[in-house]
Amino acid sequence: MAMNADDNEGQAFTHPLYDVMESVPGLGMGVTSVDKLLNWGRRNSMWIFPMATSCCGIEFMAGMASHVDLDRMGTIVRATPRQADVMVVAGTITVKMAPRVLRLWEQMPEPKWCIAMGSCAISGDFYRDIYSVIPGIDTVIPVDVYIPGCPPNPEELMHGLLRLQEKVEKKRAGLTVPLETRPETASMINPSVRRVMDPSRLPIISEAQQAQAVSLNLDVPEELRDLLADDPGTKAGGR
Repeated sequence: MAMNADDNEGQAFTHPLYDVMESVPGLGMGVTSVDKLLNWGRRNSMWIFPMATSCCGIEFMAGMASHVDLDRMGTIVRATPRQADVMVVAGTITVKMAPRVLRLWEQMPEPKWCIAMGSCAISGDFYRDIYSVIPGIDTVIPVDVYIPGCPPNPEELMHGLLRLQEKVEKKRAGLTVPLETRPETASMINPSVRRVMDPSRLPIISEAQQAQAVSLNLDVPEELRDLLADDPGTKAGGR
């Protein structure tokens, strides 16, 4: 039996299919829209591709263990980017690693999201002024959720996933999802390489990173190599 929402009198109507389903012992029936069903499934099936390079990766592993058990949120770790929805960057990303991360990111199917876990993934933290470390993963790929900490604990990772679920639900509903605010401190040095979503970012930087991700530094055009060599701030693209 189903109720017609458009009927002001609240009269019920019947359908043969409903009668058959209700007659099956132990079978429940629910009615919803396809959009709500897809939204619910996408929000509760975050398959993660881990990019764990340092100590934050240990906290990520602890989050998948029995104490926190991120599996109960539908979060499953996959070893291939082609079957993952979320890339969790947990740790420091070096100049040589950045093109590989970008290449793996581009192999992930749409829609996809990125979580920057820990201070090193967000800004480079202790190592941000070293020539071999990029000043944050958001200078290479867009970041949807930042989880600050050194390192953040498994509960904070769960909170970050819950925030991502809220964003996915809003985007699926057609609502405007604001750009995530990058955690900054008074002592943090802003990188000269702008974020991927920053309008002031030079297009040539994205082209250089794209070329290096495709060739893995084997066949980068000379003019792009010269650009990276002249400006130390473009180290996020790799040299």
